[in-house]
Amino acid sequence: MSSVSPIASHHDHGTKAHSDVAPGEIAVGVVIGRASEYFDFFVFGIASALIFPSVFFPFLDRLDGALWTFALFALAFVARPLGTVLFMKIQTRWGRGIKLTLSMFLLGTATAGIAFLPGYDTIGGAAIALLAFFRVLQGLALGGSWDGLPSLLALNAPKERRGWYAMLGQLAAPLGFIVAASVFAFLYASLDEADLLSWGWRYPFFVAFAINVVALFARLRIVVADEYQKKMGELELEPTPIRELFDAKGRHVVIGAFAALASYALFHIVTIFPLSWILLFSRQSIVGFLIVQIVGAFIAAGGVVASGLIADRVGRARTLGGLAVCIAMFSGFAPTLMEGGEVGEAAFILIGFALLGLSYGQAAGAVTANFGRRYRYTGAALTSDLAWLIGAAFAPLVALGLCSQFGLEWLGAYLLSGAIGTLAALGINRRLNYKS
Repeated sequence: MSSVSPIASHHDHGTKAHSDVAPGEIAVGVVIGRASEYFDFFVFGIASALIFPSVFFPFLDRLDGALWTFALFALAFVARPLGTVLFMKIQTRWGRGIKLTLSMFLLGTATAGIAFLPGYDTIGGAAIALLAFFRVLQGLALGGSWDGLPSLLALNAPKERRGWYAMLGQLAAPLGFIVAASVFAFLYASLDEADLLSWGWRYPFFVAFAINVVALFARLRIVVADEYQKKMGELELEPTPIRELFDAKGRHVVIGAFAALASYALFHIVTIFPLSWILLFSRQSIVGFLIVQIVGAFIAAGGVVASGLIADRVGRARTLGGLAVCIAMFSGFAPTLMEGGEVGEAAFILIGFALLGLSYGQAAGAVTANFGRRYRYTGAALTSDLAWLIGAAFAPLVALGLCSQFGLEWLGAYLLSGAIGTLAALGINRRLNYKS
């Protein structure tokens, strides 16, 4: 692996000691930081499908309770761009370390607040209002947690291995899901329903809080180090005014968000939505289904790794486009699989996770080169925020609502729309680059 230009530091004795901003060390920070965030969000997502309808919406039937819970689930993704804008201002005034500390403190506070939150039977509608409040705080905090390390990794990695290094941050998603799903599978296997709904569901949120504390110190160790701060400055990885960004590169923010749409549409369709569908419309064991999903997440992790190798051979945009075509094909028989009993449902999960890993591995930053150096830091953050909002935020709500009313064919239609969005965005991006 090639190294970057060393940053010299002078010691009292007059000699020079060199310290490199190594891609491998940056990658460790990226994986640790993002894995903790994904774990937080998967804990809330799984609880939204399995627990929250009974705890916070016991006055509704199960389907309506699940739909309302998924509406609360989407609030974090709506708040996330606002968090990015707010915390960019904090970074500009007080620095990256303060910004990251405040955002992770906010995330931990919101997560712990959910863990201690009484249910509807105890405080009535206030429980729902507080759950929504804490969910918004989680979204604001996630927007503020952008530290620029993925962009630093992309710019600092050897050119011929940028696909490989780009996938490392994405690897955190299946890892976060594996841990979150394993915790819930353990709780479902160990507790009866009364204990699970009373206190057992709170345990994963306490775990998430503890992981956040560890991740914060691991990330701060990197982002506040002098050599990293200096390298960030050299590469202009600093906040830029939002109005200036959209005036100069607004179309690229939109193109980047839609370029990842197929992956983000699939993201919650194979992780969160199936849990609610199984609970509502199947007699399959929740523990057994979670185990299938955990196996699928391991497959997805392998797919993320493979995506790095493929992208370095054929290019990141081509990889993303090719996987969008595969997801479009998958959308054609996905409804049939979900209607095929336990075997069909397992096949849907395993194939879906495989496609998710291969596509999601290169979904972040496939077109961020369009921003150049000056706008890359803020542009990459807002592009990711919008991709989550457009593609993933309302996926469980829309999929469950449409499929429960009109049939599982709408599941395929949702995935197909994401694939079309990706292919259209990549085509527009290619034409713009060709003209320029």
